[in-house]
Amino acid sequence: MKACNLNKMAKDVVEKYNLEHPVEIRFIDLASEIGELGKELLKISNYGKDACQPSSDISGEIGDVLFSLACIANSLDIDLEDALASAISKYHARFAIAGSISSCE
Repeated sequence: MKACNLNKMAKDVVEKYNLEHPVEIRFIDLASEIGELGKELLKISNYGKDACQPSSDISGEIGDVLFSLACIANSLDIDLEDALASAISKYHARFAIAGSISSCE
């Protein structure tokens, strides 16, 4: 599945169930979903004592994060595939110049 389909999938659900909200509310939802993902990662890794293993709970939380992010992108008319391609290009350029993708160096 191409990333741009994520925009459409989220848009279709939002329209079907009348879930339009301001982008600021969408951001709060995204932060909440990231917190839930973190909670699941900590739980399955025994708070970092064990290696994380894929699970349906983690997959579901990642799906929730993607949905929330797609809703923000749609609110701002941003194509997720274009945004990701731009970020990856930026990381390639940083690595070529500095040997790292970090923006802090």
